[in-house]
Amino acid sequence: MAYPQKGREGRYRVSVVLGTRPEAIKMAPVIRELERRPQVFDPLVITTSQQREMLAQALAAFHLTPHVDLGLTHANTTLAEFTARALIALTGVLAQWSPNLLLVQGDTSTVVAGALAAFHAGVPIGHVEAGLRSGDNRRPFPEEVNRRMTSCVADLHFAPTERARSNLLAEQIAERDIFVTGNTIVDALHLIGHDGCFESPELNALPWDQKQVLLVTVHRRENLGDHLVGICAALRTLVAGHPDVAIVIPVHLNPLVREVVFAELSAVPGVTLLDPLPYHDLVEVMRRCRFILTDSGGIQEEAPSLRKPVLILREVTERPEVVEAGFGRLVGIEPREIVAAASRLLADRAAYERMTSGQNPFGDGHAARRIVDVLQQRLETDDVLGRPARERLHLHRVAQAGLGG
Repeated sequence: MAYPQKGREGRYRVSVVLGTRPEAIKMAPVIRELERRPQVFDPLVITTSQQREMLAQALAAFHLTPHVDLGLTHANTTLAEFTARALIALTGVLAQWSPNLLLVQGDTSTVVAGALAAFHAGVPIGHVEAGLRSGDNRRPFPEEVNRRMTSCVADLHFAPTERARSNLLAEQIAERDIFVTGNTIVDALHLIGHDGCFESPELNALPWDQKQVLLVTVHRRENLGDHLVGICAALRTLVAGHPDVAIVIPVHLNPLVREVVFAELSAVPGVTLLDPLPYHDLVEVMRRCRFILTDSGGIQEEAPSLRKPVLILREVTERPEVVEAGFGRLVGIEPREIVAAASRLLADRAAYERMTSGQNPFGDGHAARRIVDVLQQRLETDDVLGRPARERLHLHRVAQAGLGG
């Protein structure tokens, strides 16, 4: 039995697994590129709905409809429970659809569950945004371990930068299986239209012409609890000391985020708290704002494309390229440091210009095409795993029989 087998109408079936909003945003260009090659690929989009509402927002922004929605929302479950449920459900989907290859993106619990399910099933794995490393298994938690585990079982590693490639090589990943593509977030920004309008009435009501508007997002587990309280204190100090500043915060749906942010900031003049924004509105806020304070990985990558400074509310980042290119600065979580860094950007035009004059380290907006080019070439040469099809099929049968491990 030769491998890879083609899907319906002789095409290669590539399954794309998504669970969260960032995964959908970053994989939308890849899905569109697969769809542009209908003679070669039969894409199958599977969602776990790890972040049901926020995932739905992102899918709608790119007019994507999943073929399979497992409905495994992470609400009211632990990470372990969600990951276990996702592993079992994805194992069943892979058995039903028999894809030629599975694509995952990034470092979520959906990613590690999908990669492990495919590994057990003998399905080759492509990892988009591979090779990011903070060097600290607890920061970010659990993302750092998720991406390391995914690298252990992936067959094709799509690194967004040369640094990510170097990280993979240092972990003994074969050079022939690593491809530097750029980050698909740049492609995604190119797909989002720019009409200068907001869907949200609250955003239209902001004093864009009278105030310096700052965008703030915070949701990392490492920043929950007292750290988040301190970040909120810094924001209160910032608006109190700068009457010309307005802060807009799309508040993450995690109850541990919402409880603190609304308690600490809902009554503060100059601070606008919103539910998570449609992606079009979020991009428009980034385009219009003065600068950004965030612990989000995706926004660290979007900021250089939009020529916006980003103050990173973390002690470490697995995206050091944004700092090296000048667009980002690690300011940590101490209120005094946050206020000082933001105040300097507000007052020092030269400092601001230095943070907006660098070269985008995340690519040119053609990452999706490069990824799909590699997929097509490797599938057509029957060499996705770099091992004979007979050996791959044997491992799959062992897994199905429950032997070993």
